[in-house]
Amino acid sequence: MLSFISFLLFTGFVAYYATWSLRRDNLNTQDGYFLGGRSLTGIVIAGSLLLTNISTEHLVGMNGSAYKNGAIIIAWEVTSALALVIAALYFAPRYLKMGLTTIPEFLEKRFDSLTRTIVALLLIISFVATLLPIVLYTGALNIEAIFEISDLLNVNQQQGIWITIFIVGTIGAVYAIFGGLKMVAYTDTINGWGLLIAGLLVPILALWSIGKGNILEGIVEVFEKNPDKFNVVSRESGTGPGSRSAILPFEVLFTGLMINQVYFWTMHQSIIQRVLGAVNLKEAQKGLLFTGLLKILIPFVIVLPGLIGFYYFGDSLYNNPDSVYPLLVKKILPFWLTGFFVAVMMGAILSTFNSALNSAATIFSLGIYKKYINAKVEERGLVGVGRWTSTVLAVFAIGIAPFVANASEGLYQLLQQLNGIFFIPIASVIIAGFLFPKVSAVGAKAGLLFGLAFYITTYFIIKIELHFVHIWGIEFLLNIAVMHLVSLLYPRMNPFKITDIKVVDLKEWRYTKPFSAILIIITLMIYILLGNV
Repeated sequence: MLSFISFLLFTGFVAYYATWSLRRDNLNTQDGYFLGGRSLTGIVIAGSLLLTNISTEHLVGMNGSAYKNGAIIIAWEVTSALALVIAALYFAPRYLKMGLTTIPEFLEKRFDSLTRTIVALLLIISFVATLLPIVLYTGALNIEAIFEISDLLNVNQQQGIWITIFIVGTIGAVYAIFGGLKMVAYTDTINGWGLLIAGLLVPILALWSIGKGNILEGIVEVFEKNPDKFNVVSRESGTGPGSRSAILPFEVLFTGLMINQVYFWTMHQSIIQRVLGAVNLKEAQKGLLFTGLLKILIPFVIVLPGLIGFYYFGDSLYNNPDSVYPLLVKKILPFWLTGFFVAVMMGAILSTFNSALNSAATIFSLGIYKKYINAKVEERGLVGVGRWTSTVLAVFAIGIAPFVANASEGLYQLLQQLNGIFFIPIASVIIAGFLFPKVSAVGAKAGLLFGLAFYITTYFIIKIELHFVHIWGIEFLLNIAVMHLVSLLYPRMNPFKITDIKVVDLKEWRYTKPFSAILIIITLMIYILLGNV
């Protein structure tokens, strides 16, 4: 009963605070609903970015991978700081200067409307087919394991997970449909702090228990159980036999991993939409760089518990690594705290789910509906279309979610493999749009379609003996080459120039460069200090 009360209290407080904060906002305008009225500050952006990114596929999936494969999985997190530096220094000033609402909007300005439409459709498909179902499923898995919903409702475990998916998906859809981006951002900020507190409690209490009241002795004991687990540099090979099942060979950090990170943190609509909603460039840069610092710290929440899980469970859960984190939470947390913890988990699920729904609705409403179906639609009507889009996509995601179970290398690995279908082709086109002025609209479309076909063919059909992140790197280079070759045959006629439309103040934050340098140094030091444990 205490756990259920703490769950209701925290969830209710988040809902009340967000609703109260929006009481004077006009959510029936385009900027008000889709961009939070361009009023987001650095702290709100950082909290929202962190929680949009960190959800149960990280808490469950990454801790499961760390339990089985060790700290090598940390690369997904700490290298994010480098991409966020690039976002703050290069992309944010240009996006805000153009006054963008969506990333596909840039592609129309740089190339043409068809390129924008193709990318918009790919983004919507990627949200519904990969991100949303995996977020819902891992969330349901966590809640079922901790609260035992199936026993409570007297149904089998599969039915319990189905019911949990439906309830969580419905609540998330309600937030996104009626509150827009600002509701999502405000709830994210509170839930983000809750996630950090609750997430850190798990390893702290575990190490306290293991060390008999001394956390340092606890971590020494966990380390001595298997020191190799703490090594952040993988000895796996990314080429040849066994490379397809490798988790994260160190060499991929220098091929496709950083391209993926740059895409996700500088071009992915659900992430960059917070930056587009910033009150000015200064706050956008603060938000991005604060997020970079949090990403360096977040392995204490989504990697260390997995290593502690190995101390407790040994290799007994190697065939089911995604059950490690929920079992550790049940073992470590006092019963009265589990309600608060599940509320935070719910917030993490809702954040990523809401963000993707809001982004997909923004892309469809502005990039497809207004462009091809009803060009004269008023702002209130456009917001209505956004709400209906969120509803339909939520229904699809809830229906698909139960079918993502049984991923052999873990759910987080599955998500990354599927993301490669969409992320790298889109990244190559956007990067070409900024860096290569001679690439034409025809060249961009050729590179986009080639990239999609190349990854699907090489990884899923031919199944070549290469790690999928290496394939990303090769694909990126080939995409750029294809775009240049086709552009020689179909050259661009008019040059593209970024113009300032005076939407927000573009004065840079004075600490942007020093803060960026600190993040780069810390990232490098992690690999120097933990690369030869």
